[in-house]
Amino acid sequence: MHQLQNSSDIWESLKQTKNLLTFSGGVDSTALFYMMLQKNIPFDIALVNYNTRKSSNDEEAFARRLAQKHGKLIFVKSVKLNGANFEANARAVRYEFFDEVIASGGYERLLSAHQLGDKLEWFFMRFIRGAGAVELCGFSQIEQREGFAVVRPLIWHTKDELLAFLTQNGCEYFVDESNFDEKFERNRFRKNFSEPLLKNYKEGILRSFKALEEDKKRLLPTEYQKIKSLYIFKRDENEMRLIAKIAKFFKIVLSKNQQDEIARLDECVVSGKVAVGKNGDFVFIAPYLKDIVMDKAFKESCRKAKIPLHVRAYMYKEGINPDSLHTLIEQSL
Repeated sequence: MHQLQNSSDIWESLKQTKNLLTFSGGVDSTALFYMMLQKNIPFDIALVNYNTRKSSNDEEAFARRLAQKHGKLIFVKSVKLNGANFEANARAVRYEFFDEVIASGGYERLLSAHQLGDKLEWFFMRFIRGAGAVELCGFSQIEQREGFAVVRPLIWHTKDELLAFLTQNGCEYFVDESNFDEKFERNRFRKNFSEPLLKNYKEGILRSFKALEEDKKRLLPTEYQKIKSLYIFKRDENEMRLIAKIAKFFKIVLSKNQQDEIARLDECVVSGKVAVGKNGDFVFIAPYLKDIVMDKAFKESCRKAKIPLHVRAYMYKEGINPDSLHTLIEQSL
């Protein structure tokens, strides 16, 4: 089988972990499927069938055949989404499903087939809205989430390279016709900007993104305390970047409106899932829990330690002592 070269050692690291591949049957995920087979990397696959196209069930059947042929477990969720903002709703359904599979199956890494064109499209869509270096850089090859890591082994490859790999190896794949529908902003950027630029300036674009990755490491604050799923860090002018990074651990990509709300309020709940609170000196982030009855002594300890209201239920459920917590953050940050 013809091999697509990659200088990264990411492939070797995947041989040591339990991996779940997000699969669609399209060019990118099918290329990643065969590359992982080629490199003897263990993995299973998960697919969401949105039932939006005539070929949706054919793609699901294709995925099931591949899994059976190569001895892989396959997890499938079939949904029909109604209403506006399909992409956001689809993303929420997708990651909720992946979370369930990862938790039940003990997977350590979620493998995504994002490639260089996807990264460039993200860059343009952030650039026109006003973004700094961290936001322009977009997603990285490895990103930690709550309980697992998302890994994107193909991030430095172009779609043309993946197509060539599939063609040379005689691999079947599907083409999602909705990727050509220019009513979607991402498709307009792909057709008019990212694809032409990558054909002519791929090496320069690669160098620029790798330089941005290094800038991102310098610009993004990384010092925080983590106790179970409670995150605490000292407030500064870069706090929103760290809040956004931690939100991704919970599979939430903060919108501009959400960031504005967090900046404006001392406490808020993001997407009904994550509590963000500030007490003057520190930011607290934790899963948002409701209907937790806390005893009087615990609530009084939280008050004295200036623990934000919305994170208290999680602390109580997990047995995190407010007094020791206050001492810890004062001494360690």
